[in-house]
Amino acid sequence: MADTDTGPEGPRADGPGAGEPEQHMARELGWYASFSVAFGFVSIATGIFTTYGSVLASSGPRGIWAWPISVIGQLSIALVFGALAARIPISGYSYQWVSRIVGPVWGWIMGWISFAFLGVVLVAVDYTIASTILPELFRYVGTTQNAWVITAGVVLLQSVLVAASTRTTHRVNNTAVTVQLVGMIALTVLLFAVGAFTGKLDFAHLFDTGSVPENGYYALGGATHAGPFALAFLLGAFTIVGFESAANLAEETKNPARVIPKAMVQAVLSLGVLGFLFLVAVTAAAGRIDGVGASATPVATVITAVLGSVVGKILLVLVVVSIFSCGLVITLSGTRLVYAMSRDERFPGWQLLKRIDRRTATPLNASVFMMLIAQIILAVFSRSTDALFQLFSAGTLLPALIYAGTVAMYAAKRRSLPASQGFSLGRWEIPVLVVAAVWLVYELLIFRDASFRAPWTYVLVLFAIGAVYVAGLLVRRGRDGLTMPDMADVDRALDTADTGPKPADATA
Repeated sequence: MADTDTGPEGPRADGPGAGEPEQHMARELGWYASFSVAFGFVSIATGIFTTYGSVLASSGPRGIWAWPISVIGQLSIALVFGALAARIPISGYSYQWVSRIVGPVWGWIMGWISFAFLGVVLVAVDYTIASTILPELFRYVGTTQNAWVITAGVVLLQSVLVAASTRTTHRVNNTAVTVQLVGMIALTVLLFAVGAFTGKLDFAHLFDTGSVPENGYYALGGATHAGPFALAFLLGAFTIVGFESAANLAEETKNPARVIPKAMVQAVLSLGVLGFLFLVAVTAAAGRIDGVGASATPVATVITAVLGSVVGKILLVLVVVSIFSCGLVITLSGTRLVYAMSRDERFPGWQLLKRIDRRTATPLNASVFMMLIAQIILAVFSRSTDALFQLFSAGTLLPALIYAGTVAMYAAKRRSLPASQGFSLGRWEIPVLVVAAVWLVYELLIFRDASFRAPWTYVLVLFAIGAVYVAGLLVRRGRDGLTMPDMADVDRALDTADTGPKPADATA
């Protein structure tokens, strides 16, 4: 592991890290960097390209109307997370919030679930490049073997960037997000304009159920299966997640209590509106194109048919850039979470993973660890011919559990929370909580469908591993030994970070 100094902002003055010099990462990120992190993780190009075909199969073209409802649900969660980030602006988001507000054991559970989510969703998005996009772009036959090798290489490259330099990582991500934003707007405008001019738009197709029977379309389903329209919500539920990654970089963000809530909400709103316009354009055009439902890449098929093969190739390149950016942000967020839990002496191997490398000023060991975990998950899932669906399903279930636990905690403890430092829900607090609660209950009920048995197995195995470790912590230290640092101490540490040495060129 890296040759580093030790000494976290540990949980106890007399703990193993006592007497060692404190370490911190430079506070150098501004609004656009924070917005780019939230936007890059969510990545509508990645989510829509990955899941649109599944929605057509399960819910037909009409399934896209679940998207606006999903946006409202996820926006309500972003507002709750923003209110928490304004009160406790510390790396580790839900882990830190639940630990300090409910208790250290529940906080550890939330941190472990978050870690499991970041590991699986990193593999899910990167696997998309190798399994569907590159074979279409370069016209070769994709196999589980070459998908495994390519995904492993992408994960390694992302980890190297995150470990080498935070500033370089954010510059790459800022550029990728700008390219994605401009590219998605341009594609949407072109689809509407060229489609209308050539007569290839069929807006009646937006309300068609395709091969899905009309009878029972809106039914909730049975004990082990969800109805067709309910399954369509997975498009938004998988895509519009990860906006909270901006909160995971709170200790590296200037004025985080104001910047982070605004960045998260703006990212969800902009992605929601742009994503829906793009879905409408693609679905309206798909009504007059043969073979879309049978295509492995239906979005690319529509783009190529309406705008030509050159623009179709450009779309694929855009999606590669978007997915790489998404994976980069996931790696960055996962590394920060591992570092935050290790700094509090709560994570397996914390003695090494809490360290900040002198040369790179990054948690290098945590970056290497996150990469190794992703490679193990890849090895487990990549042997399956249905790996992408299993990864995508697990990557939707886990954040729903995180969001539900965090929102429930906020609702129960909202009257005893620390004072807000820059953002508050005010009189909208109760309506926002009601919307978030209804949405999360409905979303989690979708996962009773029998097709999600493998993701539930992954979750239960990870829970079992975590339960063994936290039980060991409780036996060795007792509940009092897991007490979090006092909030005043954390604030002073963050203030110290503000006055510490800064890089010559801060990221805007």
